Amino acid sequence: ETAFGHGAGVLDVFAQESVGIINLDAHLDLRQTDRATSGTPFRQLAQLCDAQSRAFHYACFGVSRAANTQALWRETQWRNVTVVEDLDCHDALAQMTQFIDKVDKIYLTIDLDVLPVWEMPAVSAPAALGVPLIQVLRLIEPVCRSGKLQAADLVEFNPRFDEDGAAARVAARLGWQIAHWWR
Repeated sequence: ETAFGHGAGVLDVFAQESVGIINLDAHLDLRQTDRATSGTPFRQLAQLCDAQSRAFHYACFGVSRAANTQALWRETQWRNVTVVEDLDCHDALAQMTQFIDKVDKIYLTIDLDVLPVWEMPAVSAPAALGVPLIQVLRLIEPVCRSGKLQAADLVEFNPRFDEDGAAARVAARLGWQIAHWWR
C-alpha cells in the first residue's frame, strides 16, 4: 500500500497549506481495522489530519456502491468526503473543479480498479461496471492542469492478471497523460 505514505509525505511538505486528496477508486479505502491494509490508507490520513488539527480534504470518484459497506458510506458523511459514484462520473466535472478550487495543493491517486474489467483486468478486484478510461482522463485533466498537483500515483496493477499486456498499455497511457498535462 502506497497511499498512506505518499499522502503523509505531501501533507508533511505542505504543512501550512490545505492539501486535497483526490482518489479515483471503486473503493473508499476508509476501513477501520486494527492494522493497516489496502483498505485503510485514507482513514489513516484522516486520523493524521485529526492529530494535527488539520482539515481532511478527500474526494473519491468512481466509487462502486456495491463494493463498499454502509459503515464506509456513513464515514464519508461524517468526514464530509466528496463522493462521486461510478454511475455518475460521466457528469462529474463540476464536482472535480469545485474540489480543486477549495484546496492549495493536490495529491492524485488512481487505483486502476476504478476502470472497467474490459479495460483493466490486471487488478485484484476488477470492476464489473467501473469508469471507462476516457471518462477518467476527462476527470483528471483539470487536476493535472491546475498548477496545484504535487504528487500522483497509479496503484493496484498486477501483471499476473495481464495475459496479453493490454492492461499494461492502458496503465502506461494513463501515466503518460498525467505527465503530459501536469503543470
